[in-house]
Amino acid sequence: MHTTLDLIRSNPTGRVTLKIFIAIAGAIVVTVGIALIPLPGPGWLLVIAGLGIWAVEYHWARRLLGFTRRHVQAWTRWVTSRSLPVRFGLGAVGLVFVAVVVWLSLKYSLGIDLVARVLHYLATH
Repeated sequence: MHTTLDLIRSNPTGRVTLKIFIAIAGAIVVTVGIALIPLPGPGWLLVIAGLGIWAVEYHWARRLLGFTRRHVQAWTRWVTSRSLPVRFGLGAVGLVFVAVVVWLSLKYSLGIDLVARVLHYLATH
């Protein structure tokens, strides 16, 4: 991979084309990831993948990716060093957060209020 990139970078036109391609591809992946962050799914994973794409060509992205990797590893070490009830509590908080985000997304983007529907169903049946 490095040999191919070095070959492309050896040509002035190839260098500019590579920079433009990397910038656009990274921007698309990061933008999709940011759009997916509030929804359950791989939002943060896509943002980090977009940073990885940018890191091929841009030093600032390489540094930011290293910073992110260090902090994610530190968070993972901290969580795994906690007791099982604390980890379950953190998981429960995460699930509640995702449920609230999904509920608010459905309510305000599609006009579907699941809580009101469930409460109405329980009251009538």
